[in-house]
Amino acid sequence: MDEFMAAAIAEAKQGLKEGGIPIGSILVKDQIIIGRGHNKRVQEGDPITHAEIDCLRNAGRIGNYQDTVLYSTLMPCYLCAGAVVQFNIKKVIAGESKTFPGAREFMESHGVEVIDLNLDECQNLMRQFIEKNPLLWNEDIGK
Repeated sequence: MDEFMAAAIAEAKQGLKEGGIPIGSILVKDQIIIGRGHNKRVQEGDPITHAEIDCLRNAGRIGNYQDTVLYSTLMPCYLCAGAVVQFNIKKVIAGESKTFPGAREFMESHGVEVIDLNLDECQNLMRQFIEKNPLLWNEDIGK
């Protein structure tokens, strides 16, 4: 596992520590982290503050996102995949997609390279959370 996915996992664990959903995201440009975030939907009472959205907000306006890579501990949902496509981010690296398949095909259909690392650590974080908080998880994914 590279340092960027490790940083995304640290963000996910921070979110869980805060009482939220354990999903973390990192935005990288030229091998430097320029944004980081985690799902804060519970903490902020905001249904839009998914990890990837929080990460992009924290990165701020950078003008051009084409040379960035977005890391996420979970395959991005359609909301976050829409942001990826909108900002023309060309590469997404996901920690896993077994607990939630996300919007991989949508991103790929818009020219985004998507890599699924299928990491046990990311799967375990989500499985444990979903088992303990099924209603909260279902709310987050719109069920």
